[in-house]
Amino acid sequence: MFKKILFLPKTVWLIGFISLINDSASEMVYPLLPLYLSSVLLAGPKALGIIEGIAEATSSLLRLITGVIFDRTRKAKP
Repeated sequence: MFKKILFLPKTVWLIGFISLINDSASEMVYPLLPLYLSSVLLAGPKALGIIEGIAEATSSLLRLITGVIFDRTRKAKP
């Protein structure tokens, strides 16, 4: 199994590496956003709380809506 992985084409390795870097960069936004907002934009604790609250509420509502859509269509992602 391990030997088969080593002999994958270079394009597969390149796409995998680019995907890793892209995912790492996009995930680093979330922990650094409050620091940026408070130090650079001088946002206070209330503003940070409102921004984080809106983000979490939006995420929860979208999960609820897409869950209902999934249940009605009964089609799972491949």
